[in-house]
Amino acid sequence: MTAYERDDRTMRERMLAGDPYIADDPDLGEATFVAHDLMGAYNATGPREKPLRRRLLEELLGAIGEDTEIRPPLYVDYGSQLRIGARSFVNFGLMALDVAAITIGDDVQIGPNVQLLTPTHPVEPGPRRDKWEAAQPITIGDNVWLGGGVIVCPGVSIGADTVVGAGSVVTKDLPAGVVAVGNPARVIRKL
Repeated sequence: MTAYERDDRTMRERMLAGDPYIADDPDLGEATFVAHDLMGAYNATGPREKPLRRRLLEELLGAIGEDTEIRPPLYVDYGSQLRIGARSFVNFGLMALDVAAITIGDDVQIGPNVQLLTPTHPVEPGPRRDKWEAAQPITIGDNVWLGGGVIVCPGVSIGADTVVGAGSVVTKDLPAGVVAVGNPARVIRKL
């Protein structure tokens, strides 16, 4: 049996296990609809609606810490796989494709239009045409700063206190306490 064959598990069980799954499965589609309804309601709120925003985020996300602010618009696949720690700030336009877990620590600063991308797709044309995909988790440590337009690729971990410069593409793990820039992001100095 190949990774791209069905077994006794649901597509959601396969997805959560990190195994290939069919992306347009009806049950996964329903979970996306629920998340997108909450996301749409959140994105329609104004800055004076903080209690409503908080309630919507608590319902949408897997976890959100105290005193964390996320400026709309926010884009997610499911929301339930996204966890953000306390006292973090997320500027406009975060795209968090949370097919796998995305864990963001405390005191994190995320610039505008950052993309956190967990999905992966087969290189082979047949499974890709058949809508198979998989995902790898992303972990962002405490006190990280992601500059505007940063893209974090599937499976990446970024260590605590690290700064990633605007427009960088993070394709591999970054250690704690460094500054990294570029495409692909490279460490240019220690902090």
